[in-house]
Amino acid sequence: MIQVNNDAAYTSAVAWVQAENRTLAQRGAAPRYHVITFGCQQNEADSERIRGMAEQMGYLPAKGPEDAALIVINTCAIREHAELRALSVIGRCKKIKERDRSVVIGVCGCMTAQERRVEQLKRSYPYVDFTLEPCSMHLLPQAVASVRRDHRRRFLLGEGVLEAVEGMPIVRSARHRAYVSIMYGCNNFCSYCIVPYVRDRERSRDSGEIINEVRTLIAKGARDITLLGQNVNSYRGDCDFPALLSRLDALEGDFVLRFMTSHPKDVSDRLIEVIAGGRHIAPHFHLPVQSGSDRILARMNRHYDRARYLATVEKLRRAMPDIAITSDVIVGFPGETEEEFSDTLSLIDAVGFDMIYSFIYSPRKGTPAAEMEDQISDEVKGERMRRLLEVADAAALARAKPYEGKTLRVLVDGESKNGADGMYSGRTDQNKLVHFAATPEDVGQFRLVRVERADGYAMHGQIIRES
Repeated sequence: MIQVNNDAAYTSAVAWVQAENRTLAQRGAAPRYHVITFGCQQNEADSERIRGMAEQMGYLPAKGPEDAALIVINTCAIREHAELRALSVIGRCKKIKERDRSVVIGVCGCMTAQERRVEQLKRSYPYVDFTLEPCSMHLLPQAVASVRRDHRRRFLLGEGVLEAVEGMPIVRSARHRAYVSIMYGCNNFCSYCIVPYVRDRERSRDSGEIINEVRTLIAKGARDITLLGQNVNSYRGDCDFPALLSRLDALEGDFVLRFMTSHPKDVSDRLIEVIAGGRHIAPHFHLPVQSGSDRILARMNRHYDRARYLATVEKLRRAMPDIAITSDVIVGFPGETEEEFSDTLSLIDAVGFDMIYSFIYSPRKGTPAAEMEDQISDEVKGERMRRLLEVADAAALARAKPYEGKTLRVLVDGESKNGADGMYSGRTDQNKLVHFAATPEDVGQFRLVRVERADGYAMHGQIIRES
């Protein structure tokens, strides 16, 4: 474990940038920062640490990149499309740099753990000042200090640490919801996935550090706390994941505890027992299946088969009849036949998922699946995706309809994105989205909402107010 607050290089870099920024602020030009995030919840959590380090160095939040003296783009590499979107945003920073050469532009995240992308940023994006891979995120102050003091570009690759890093400051996106990373990296090497190559091997935080962080969050008003890891239920700190979950569940307060993402091979009977008996643990399990075909699962290197997955689902529903189960599915994996795709559709029918996050297979350079010869055409993948969505939507609607007329506890998040005036949205303990009329005072609070209409992926209701 590394404590950045005890690291001389980290504290020295922070102090130097702080002093420079104080001087600028005294001259009436307080420097500001802006972070742009792509990708998963783990990237969101990483960006909260980037914001924390930026503010520790004396930067203030900017309204947008045009107002910032420090711009950090936190990238995703899970699919080619995500990388291309990030490169497009990075490209738009060129005009900002041309207008003000003192602006520091950094790129970090999964994309910058790939040597070919780092070389591309070096050669084709000369206005990018530094890169940091995920395991070197804590070196942000050193990178910024180097650029500003030495006027030298820094591209850090292979300089990170394979240990959990503690003590990084955090600026969270919301007070009532929080992400808590409990482990980093992945040891699974699914044949389609770039994550083990860009986030390195699994490393778990000490349980005491996690418990103290969650306890502090509860005291500060967090009501929905999500434990994060590339494979969260393979956590191996000074205890296993069921033990950690049980210790967190024992904390006092009015909060919901969630976790993601899980791997089916690591769902133990003990874990199901802890969730079912929990006081605060949400009755929601995100359990990626990826395919319903045993042959495709084997080619994916997933380490379970269809029967084992269905047995796990049966155990979950037997222990918790009201549990919501969501999943990930990949369409068009190399070599997938029509019959094997039909196996996936039949598994969706058999399980009846509350929601599916479906993805068209995207080859990732450096993974075994990208080298497989029997790639599926885009036309076939698109047609299969359409059919899968029809089955998934029907399953989600069937799971949602029984909620009509029920009263559910909902944590109010904020104004609804559907654009209607006075409409707010929130999440139930089962992580279902609900829209309803509310006020700003309701945000961050649990409210009872009577569901009047349930669509497949969202519900509509009314807050029950005391008369």
